[in-house]
Amino acid sequence: MKTSEIRQRWLDYFGERGHTVVPSASLVSEDPTVMFTIAGMVPFIPYLTGLIPAPYPRATSVQKCIRTNDIEEVGKTPRHGTFFQMTGNFSFGDYFKKGAIEYAWDLLTTSESDGGYGFSEKDLWVTVYKDDDEAIALWKSIAGLPDERIQRLDKDTNYWSTGHPGPAGPSSEIFFDRGPAYGPDGGPATDDDRYVEIWNLVFMQYEIENVRSKTEFDIVRELPSKNIDTGMGLERVAFLKQGVENMYEIDQVRPVLDRASELSGRRYGADHDDDVRMRVVADHVRSSLMLMSDGVMPSNEGRGYILRRLLRRSVRAMRLLGVEGPTFPELFSASRDAMSPAYPEVARDYDRISQAAYGEEDTFLRTLASGTTILDLAVDSSKKTGSSVLAGDTAFLLHDTYGFPIDLTLEIADEAGLTVDRDAFDSLMSQQKQRAKADAKNKKSQVADLSVYSAFRALGETQFLGYTEMTADSRVLGIIVDGESVTSAAAGQTAEVILSETALYAESGGQDADKGTIVGDGFELEVLDVQRPVKGLISHTVTVTRGVVSVDAAATTVVDAEYRRGARQAHSGTHVIHAALRQILGPNAHQSGSYNKAGYLRLDFSWNQALSRETLTEIEEISNNAIRDNLDVVTREMPLDEAKSLGAMALFGEKYGDVVRVVDIGGPWSRELCAGTHVSTSSEIGMINLVNESSVGSTNRRVESLVGLEAFDDLAAERAIVRELTASLKTPREQLPGRITDLVASLKQAEKKIKEYEQQAQAQRVPELLGTVETVGATRVVAQSLGSMGSADDVRTLVTTVRERLGSEPAVVALAANVKDRPVIIIATNEAARSAGIRAGQLVRTAAGVLGGGGGGKDDMAQGGGQDPAAIPAALTSVVDAVTS
Repeated sequence: MKTSEIRQRWLDYFGERGHTVVPSASLVSEDPTVMFTIAGMVPFIPYLTGLIPAPYPRATSVQKCIRTNDIEEVGKTPRHGTFFQMTGNFSFGDYFKKGAIEYAWDLLTTSESDGGYGFSEKDLWVTVYKDDDEAIALWKSIAGLPDERIQRLDKDTNYWSTGHPGPAGPSSEIFFDRGPAYGPDGGPATDDDRYVEIWNLVFMQYEIENVRSKTEFDIVRELPSKNIDTGMGLERVAFLKQGVENMYEIDQVRPVLDRASELSGRRYGADHDDDVRMRVVADHVRSSLMLMSDGVMPSNEGRGYILRRLLRRSVRAMRLLGVEGPTFPELFSASRDAMSPAYPEVARDYDRISQAAYGEEDTFLRTLASGTTILDLAVDSSKKTGSSVLAGDTAFLLHDTYGFPIDLTLEIADEAGLTVDRDAFDSLMSQQKQRAKADAKNKKSQVADLSVYSAFRALGETQFLGYTEMTADSRVLGIIVDGESVTSAAAGQTAEVILSETALYAESGGQDADKGTIVGDGFELEVLDVQRPVKGLISHTVTVTRGVVSVDAAATTVVDAEYRRGARQAHSGTHVIHAALRQILGPNAHQSGSYNKAGYLRLDFSWNQALSRETLTEIEEISNNAIRDNLDVVTREMPLDEAKSLGAMALFGEKYGDVVRVVDIGGPWSRELCAGTHVSTSSEIGMINLVNESSVGSTNRRVESLVGLEAFDDLAAERAIVRELTASLKTPREQLPGRITDLVASLKQAEKKIKEYEQQAQAQRVPELLGTVETVGATRVVAQSLGSMGSADDVRTLVTTVRERLGSEPAVVALAANVKDRPVIIIATNEAARSAGIRAGQLVRTAAGVLGGGGGGKDDMAQGGGQDPAAIPAALTSVVDAVTS
């Protein structure tokens, strides 16, 4: 049974039984405390917790998920994968335990010919929370399971909560027994790979408080409306139904594994380590493909960093399989073909996805090349000192700074006959993780506690009237201070105010929140921020500047008209620049992020190379021509499918409802889904002035622009500079570039002549220095102070020249100088001196110790320094003494 068929059977089964079929949400989580959608129930959490009234009594979905907390286990077990699909059925106050158990058992054990999955009842086990006698009784009566195949487990495995006060409840899990060939008897309680969990049923029936840990909390009451949340692992059922050993061998994943095998020439199944690497490649390539299809791009932070890590682990695994060249064109196309039947957008957006993936692979292969060079030098240095161990801090530097995997460091060191100081490396890695944990200490890893908003959201959605109104009369529904709901807030306090209506725009879609005030009888509030903490609710963060604001008070929101005008100009300007970019660069230049505020905008877009000055000028010209042409800006609301059929572009990672707002500028020239505020005609934007273009990752670029009056002010400032230059240089404006070029050329020529004079002056010092030679034993020594010098390079040049002039007899040259108020000493030895055991590095460390600093280098030349120029004579004396000894 193909994975796509298992998926469709699930949706058909529950759809036919009154469940609303809900499309998968994006892998990019709406929850600001969680980067990715990590479970099938995540999109339904607001309904399950009562934060938002459920729009349907029962629902079903097949949800795309990403989890990376067990990334090191990928490939080693049959069930760990970063990308997976979780099927789920949900009840919001409708059916409860009996219905959930009946549905699960029926679908699993009904024959394939009758639309079920056809599992044999004798192979199925269940676990329940140890005190849930009701669930045990239901399993016996519905499924006829004997006592020995129902195992009672504790809260750590069979109890669900958000980790915060609120809904919670016991769970029951269904396991498939793979048979004695896969492990000992004993059931799921053995926690053995023989028993594979395929379905988890959560019975959300209690309210908990005083949450102290995952297993320590107080149950205070039963919920008046009980919910069901279940999830079945699609990949786990697929590998069981397809008769393969693990999830990496199912039809949606195996093609990538096979391609990795072909490219490497290694047979899958022949070697355990190679098998793990192929499974890592198969999992990570698929996960990366799906992340990028939802708009995530490689970067050095957040979601982009996780994606980059997956891509680089794939490259590393192929490298360890013996493939050093690019492989993504082969691997990603195999994954595309396997996944597109279930997710057509993967094929539709493949040009954009592949461009990003190939660029990242190319960048990392260059990183590996440079890391290998550094590693080779470190290996060579270790060998020269007679050590058989590569320092742990070197391995950590390669890993942390260059992204060079420790596996490759171990491999290359082993080939050179060295081991790596793993204890030191692991210690440094541990310290780094502790720093990361400390940095994230205040960030919640579980579901955000938004319960304070639930009572307000239950009153309905906040109406946003700001598209057409700059003021709006409203009523105060709630006030929050320090996370707690209160009845009032007084002058000087900062609070969140929830209103029934507002004209103030909440930050979203890249547009900054409005500025403004909220006024009422006896109070005035300065608006600091406007956000949407939960879907449908707008919260205003305010400072009470006068009086006392209370719940139920009448209030009027007043938008700062000047700021709103600037924000509208910037947001419409973003659409115009995006259209101009696509007109010049083509459809692959797709917006990947933006930020707009009054007078300023930035636009991130998918592209893998810098834009030339000529291209930027062309983009700016097209944008300002669109402004000059006074194009109509039209906004319409329509069903999402209709908007897409009209060609409206959506921003990857943004969430859209069934009804969307479409913004047209010049008709189809710019047609995007957007909930922001906009101008009425393009001429209201005023002016676009592109001020910067930069990289935000190997496959993303960023353009920044000033808009409107700010754009004019910036150009006026440049005009003032030009006027000043024309006056100073007595040159007409149109001749300034040539005049400045001539001046720069003249300056370079003068600097060149000065350098030549300095070199001549130095050369004249060589005879003087040769006249100071003293013989120490069998070695000729020059040890002199040069006084003040411009740079250490000048000192090095003299040292090298003097050494060459001393001939082939043993010789040491030690010259010191005051360089920018710091003592510098450089020492050189010739071959005869080194043969006699005299090493420049050892001598310079001796001298640097006298100077109050440090130094080092090779046997033939070394450099040191310190803090005290007055100690230079003593340092030189110490060199002579060291040669004597």
